[in-house]
Amino acid sequence: MSGAKLGAIVMTALLALYVVLVGARAIQFVQTGEPVAIAMGVALIVLPVIAVWAIWRELSFGIRSQRLVRRLEGEGALDLGIPARPSGRADRDAADAAFGRFRAEVEAEPDSWRAWLRLGLAYDAAGDRRRARRAVRRAIELDRSGEPDQH
Repeated sequence: MSGAKLGAIVMTALLALYVVLVGARAIQFVQTGEPVAIAMGVALIVLPVIAVWAIWRELSFGIRSQRLVRRLEGEGALDLGIPARPSGRADRDAADAAFGRFRAEVEAEPDSWRAWLRLGLAYDAAGDRRRARRAVRRAIELDRSGEPDQH
């Protein structure tokens, strides 16, 4: 099990424990009828809902992106041609040098989830996590919408 999966499981378990332990207290606060206590009770109910939404969004992203990576790997199209260092991490200089190829692929095939996923993986290899997530989200959207992909 990867560290990210373990982290997600631990965070989900902690959130569930929080909801159980604090939920009863939140109801007690609301039942007092005091405005300040009601506000605290509502906050104790709303904050876990926001946390559940955020965790669900991250878990969903992880599941869907891994599914696409496995599909790409099954097609034999996952190799980005970026060498890895002895630590297993991508060589950032090589990733930066290869990046233009993946950007050109997306420009040539803007409706291809495969092109967007490879671009996201290249961004990740280059250390740009924000753009990597954006590109992978686009790949997920294209796959879910059934956009034509000329693979």
